[in-house]
Amino acid sequence: MRSYSITTKPFGKQAILVEWPKEVDSEILEDIMSFVQFLKQHCLDNKIWEIVPAYNSLTLIQRSGTVVYQEMDVLLKKWYAEKTKTNSALRFLWRIPVCYEEEFGIDLADVAQRLKKSTNEIVKLHTENPYTVYGIGFLPGFMYLGGVPKTLEIDRKKIPRLKVKQGSVGLAGKQTGIYPQDSPGGWNIIGSCPIPIFDPRVEEPCLVNVGDQIQFYQISKAAYDLHKIEATVGIYQIEKVVLNA
Repeated sequence: MRSYSITTKPFGKQAILVEWPKEVDSEILEDIMSFVQFLKQHCLDNKIWEIVPAYNSLTLIQRSGTVVYQEMDVLLKKWYAEKTKTNSALRFLWRIPVCYEEEFGIDLADVAQRLKKSTNEIVKLHTENPYTVYGIGFLPGFMYLGGVPKTLEIDRKKIPRLKVKQGSVGLAGKQTGIYPQDSPGGWNIIGSCPIPIFDPRVEEPCLVNVGDQIQFYQISKAAYDLHKIEATVGIYQIEKVVLNA
């Protein structure tokens, strides 16, 4: 695995930001995740530090006390230079059901028109290939999924909605994602996922992690209603496959 020229900067009193080249690249993300594992296994106490990876950066947050930036800058660059192959955290491919019917895909027809395709072609393009989870943020559990095919790229809506329903599946630029709760939003909504991706009541509220992959598949309205009930009573079993066993 190649190494990159990383930089650091203070990120408030209790955090430091480590940055890689400003590109959306799977190799950069893989390097970040490898460094995360190295830090967890050899350098930083998980009880003291929270580590948050994203597209091309890593935020280290000290849970209490103040970060001495100059010291951490030297240490982080030393650790990065020394990082070796570590035991990778398990990565999963999650298969996520989506209903693209008109009542859920409220922007699907508009997206199809703007991209000069049929709605069936949009659905096919959206479900053909897996997407990589490059970041989780904006809302708790909101996944920024990269890998949208060029033919499916579309600008955000010019006027955001004041309320996008939980489970809505959207497109914006080179990304797709699922709204984990009701919120304002400006992405183009093409469908809805009936199962919760984020549940604050459980110990690990977010199902997925940065570095995982998501594969959407199309379901009918009847299947959507069934999965919604199954998820509500806690018997729905999401499909997943280990990527790096």
